[in-house]
Order: sequence, then C-alpha cells, then structure tokens
Amino acid sequence: MTPARILVVDDESAMLRSVERILSGEHEVRSSLSPDEALEIAREFKPHVAVVDIRMEGMDGFKLMNALKRIDEDVQVILMTGSVFDVDQKLIRAIREKAFYYINKPFDREVLRTLVNRCLELRRAEDANRKYVAHLEGQLAEVRAFQKSMLPAQAADLEGFTVVAAHRPTVELAGDLYDYARAGEGTVAALIADVVGHGASAAMLTGIVKSAFRSSFGDAYDPSAVVERVSEGISAFGSDRFVTLICVRISARDNLLEFVNAGHEGGLLREADGSIRSLESTGPLISPALPGSKWEVERAAWDDGSTLLLYTDGILEASDDVGIFGADRIGALLARFPGDGKRLIEAILEEVGRFSGGRPPADDMTLLKVGRD
Repeated sequence: MTPARILVVDDESAMLRSVERILSGEHEVRSSLSPDEALEIAREFKPHVAVVDIRMEGMDGFKLMNALKRIDEDVQVILMTGSVFDVDQKLIRAIREKAFYYINKPFDREVLRTLVNRCLELRRAEDANRKYVAHLEGQLAEVRAFQKSMLPAQAADLEGFTVVAAHRPTVELAGDLYDYARAGEGTVAALIADVVGHGASAAMLTGIVKSAFRSSFGDAYDPSAVVERVSEGISAFGSDRFVTLICVRISARDNLLEFVNAGHEGGLLREADGSIRSLESTGPLISPALPGSKWEVERAAWDDGSTLLLYTDGILEASDDVGIFGADRIGALLARFPGDGKRLIEAILEEVGRFSGGRPPADDMTLLKVGRD
C-alpha cells in the first residue's frame, strides 16, 4: 500500500520531532513550525491527514484547519493541545468545525497511530464511495439518455394529422411516456402511459410500453394488440408494478376513433360540435396482479373538426391549497384552444403552474394532442 502523506504543524520543535518519530515509520511525514509555511507545504504535498496544534502564533489550529480544508476539503485533521484550560470548549468547537479528533498532550504513541490510521480508513472509504457514486451516475446518465431517446419529437405531421406533445418529468428517470406513429393511409396511432413510481424500475417499464407500442405495427397499431403486448411484457415483474395507458387509432378515411383505456384518467375528445367526451376506462390497469384481464375497444366518430387530448395525472392532480386542477379545467382549455395544438399544450402547462402557485410539480406531467390543425 502506498504510504499516506501526513502533515504535522506545531510551533514547538520538540513536539514536531516526537510526532515525526511516531508516524514516519509507516507514512510520509512533512512538518512545519509555522501555519503559513504549512499552507504552502499543503498545496504541494497534498496531505491525507494533518496533525495540528491549536495554540500557535499568528493563526490558531482551528483557522489553520479551515484553511487546509479550503485547499483540500477531504483532508482529515487531528487537533492537539497542551493547554489544560477550557478543554470542554475546545472539544465542542473541534466537533462543530468537523475536526476528526481532538487529543491532549502528552498523548500515547499508539493512540496517535490509531487515530491516523482510522483517518486514513475513513478517507479510503470516502474515496471508494465517490468512485461508486460516479459509477452509478454514469449508469444513470446512460439510462436517462435511453429514456429520453424513447420519446419522439414533440411536434409532427402524420397522414394529415398534427401531433403536439409535452413531457415535464419531476425526476431524472420519469414514469410517463407518450408515442405516436403512422398506422396506414390517413391513419395515425398514439399512446400515453403512466407507470408506477420513478427511477430505474420506471424506466424499464416505460421501455416495455414503448416496445409493445412499436412492435404492434404488424397489427396496424390495433389498440387492443398494444395493450395485450404491454400486459405480456410486464408479466415477469412483481405484483406491485402496474401501468395505466390510453392507446388510440384515428382514421380520417373512416371518420373513426378507436381506443383502449387501461385504467387511465386522462383522455378527452372534443367533437366537431364543440361537445367534450371523456375517454373512460375500457378495462383495468395493466398489472401482473391482474392476470387474464381483458380490455374492450371503444369507438367514436371523428371528423376534421375533432381534437383529441391525452394527459397524465401529473396534470389532472396538480394541487393548490384546497384541491386539484381537475378534468373540468382541462376541458375548458381544450374548448378554448381546439385548433392550435401548441397553444393548447402551452396554455394547460401555464394554467397548471398558476393554479399550483409556483410549487414544484409532485408528479410527471405529459400531454399529447392529435388534431387536423
């Protein structure tokens, strides 16, 4: 093992020699009679541990400790004193200012060796922890990049339809997902989903939902086929995992909207006459705890004046001091901005922000609008 670097600072030369004799057999030791010189040494020597006297001319041990930590915040400091006055106050200050330990002179050599070795063990543990955290952060960045890549562009024109979306995660690995695709001539498919929780497990579940949606192109994005694939994909997870989603397929040629709602609160259809219909559940949420579940396909008329808005519960359940944002406010905004998808999405997010009084959102917020803008 590489010898550790120890800096010893005391204005008594006899004490310096004593500490050097105790520690130099195991470690590389540098010493100084002056706090100012000690700081110069520290910049070049980069000590792992500093053994510092409290009472010195010009700069006491507490000030020197803080100056050393400004050079290297990881340096561990052992304070020592020969004074018999105000011992308790010095101890309290040493603890408050985060010295590793405080000892009185004269001290037993084995006590000092043990303290120094314990400092070094702590530093090695902190170094290992930093490396592990850096490793985890690297993995997190990869997962975050992967999850971000799963989301298509926030605006697109497909088969005569205009799709506009927004995604506002509360944490780096979110539980919301939206997607859309061409589903044939004059036909578009879209999906919005909310998986339980956040973090790596949520990222895995959103990946499964994305895969289920995209692999349904052979079924022309039949909503029931999408939901069945999601159910099959998450079947290996625990019973505490679940997904809510709405999957739609809209045909301008047939003037038809088909959808499956798997336990998701968050779908509104503005019809050509201005009326607003809620896309109610057509089956339960998707979970390994509910094997054998079935989902019905519902149908509604669609024409060029129709607008579809899908959203997650981060929008619906945004709260102020007395209640939640609610579907009525979302419906009112949909009625106000039926033909401008970008403005509709912006207006909802702005209104949610005002309603919440600037509070950070408690959940991910995702919206997707499909129309013939």
